[in-house]
This record gives sequence, C-alpha cells and structure tokens, in this order.
Amino acid sequence: MQPVFSLDFPYAYGHPTATASFRVKPEDFQVDENLGFEPTGEGEHAYLHVWKRGENTAWVAERIAELAKVAVMDVGYCGRKDRHAVTTQWFSIYLPKKEFEPDWDLLNSDSIKVLSKNRHQHKLRRGDHQSNQFKICLRDFVVENKPAFEEKIEDILRIGVPNYYGEQRFGRGGNNLVEAHAILVESKKVRDKQKRGLMLSAARSYLFNQVVAARVLDNTWKEILSGEPEAFPSAPLWGRGRSTATLYTLAVETKVMENWASWTNGLEHAGLSQERRALALKPEAASWRWLEQDLEVNFTLGSGEFATTILRELAVLHSALKTETVSV
Repeated sequence: MQPVFSLDFPYAYGHPTATASFRVKPEDFQVDENLGFEPTGEGEHAYLHVWKRGENTAWVAERIAELAKVAVMDVGYCGRKDRHAVTTQWFSIYLPKKEFEPDWDLLNSDSIKVLSKNRHQHKLRRGDHQSNQFKICLRDFVVENKPAFEEKIEDILRIGVPNYYGEQRFGRGGNNLVEAHAILVESKKVRDKQKRGLMLSAARSYLFNQVVAARVLDNTWKEILSGEPEAFPSAPLWGRGRSTATLYTLAVETKVMENWASWTNGLEHAGLSQERRALALKPEAASWRWLEQDLEVNFTLGSGEFATTILRELAVLHSALKTETVSV
C-alpha cells in the first residue's frame, strides 16, 4: 500500500481565518535574486542576469545551453525560481574559450530578457546566492477582524515563523516523498543521480519539518532548549554522524524520529552528513500595505528559505493555478 504523507503542519499563530486568491497573474509573485557578491569580470564562466515572466528556470537553462552550444550540465544557477511569477536570477555558462561569446541578446523575448552579462571564476550551484527579495500580492483578501489581523501580520513579520520547508520541496501531492520512501525503504534503484539526490533531500526536509512541527505544538520553536548545539533554536537535517544535540533537545528529536527509523537509517547509508538548520525564519526588510481589497507583502529571505512558510500563516490561499484550495 502506497504511504500517504501529510503536508498539513501546525501553525504558530493559529489556523488562519483570512482567505485570499494567490497567483492570479505572474506579477502577483515577484522575486529578485541577490548573489551577495559581484562577478569579477574574469574567469571561464559567463554570467547572465536574466529577467523572466512565466517561464521555468530549467527551460531557460536549456535555451541558454542551446545558444551557447554547451551541455545543459554546463549551465549553473542558484535555485529554481517559480514559473508562475516574474523573477530575476543569475545563470553561469562554462565557456573557457573567451574568443567564443554568443550573442546573448538572441535570448530576449516577451518572457525573457538578459539584464547584464559578466564573467566569473566558478559555476553557480544550488544555494550560492545570498538572498531573495519578494513582492507578493494576495488578491481579494477577506478577513473579519481587520485590526486583529493587522496586529498578527506585524507580529509575523517582526518575530518570524517556523522555518518549514515549503510544500514545493515535496513535489505535487507529496510525490517526491513517495519516491523517497521507495528508495530508502524498498531499495528502489534510481540511476539519475540528480533525481535521486532530489528525492533524498525531500525526505531529509520532511523529517526536519516533523521536528519543527513538534516544537510548534509545544510552543518552543523560538526557544533555545537545554542541549541546543547552536546559538539559535535548530533542528537536524538527518545524515551520518552523531547528533550534536544533547539533553532535552536530543530527547525531543529522538522521540520524533522514533517513527522514522527506516528513513534515518536509509539517509545515513546514503552517505549524507548530519547538519542543523534554524527552527525560526525571520524575514528582513519586511513591510505590508493594503491595496484596496488586496494585500501586498514585501520581504527578503536568505537562500533556502521559503516565502510560502510566511504566507501560510497569513491566510488560506485559493490558488489560481489549481482548482482546489491550498495552504502554502
């Protein structure tokens, strides 16, 4: 029987009573990627800063590879930006022979524009960027007690939210977790190393969310417990090696993982090393405002942090991309 994995994690501020429409059009979800460093102008990798609307990051990478006459694996980027959005992000292309420089302007279209071109010494890889700046519009926002909601959003943007991995990490309907279970428990062989890594990452992220959920339920997600190995509240990204947590922190995490022994064993045998990740996500440069019946929210998040973990605390969102109601 195929396992079912719930993505209904507990809320830190209570189940939202407000509702809104999400991603009615691409401009409702805008993301600008910040590398956190300046390309040097020298090196074997061409760097492109690209604007795109309604296009998939991987698809854009394929168009770049075609134009540059290189393999897709020679095109790097820091992360997959949402398709149903307006985003800017950086791509790197391995082009050691500087005498061949494609006419990058040939990429330009109604949905893609090259903003700048440069050179640097290394390929861009997942998580190489420093942060993402978000501008999000939630349309037809409905809330009964507006003053109470305004206090709530102030708290959320000031204090932060539980640092859950967003549901997009787990695939449509949690399908990545089904695949991960087959790999970890049923010894399914996956030849595609990138796909296998993605599935194992999903499993690791799901276990992390289980610990976050337990800490939310006992209202300790913002507290440093005894035995915490970091200078901030954290939870494990499972892998090989002894946990650095001790005392009460270790006891909490051990209890959560009791039901996931087959996954933790599988992740250890997969060769992943144990790490820690912050329990709380606090947005930077955060602001909000009403636009008649819509709510606009602006904030900046670090690499690997999910905007949807903030939005899910604000409202139940009716996605324009699906027929069903989703909590994101």
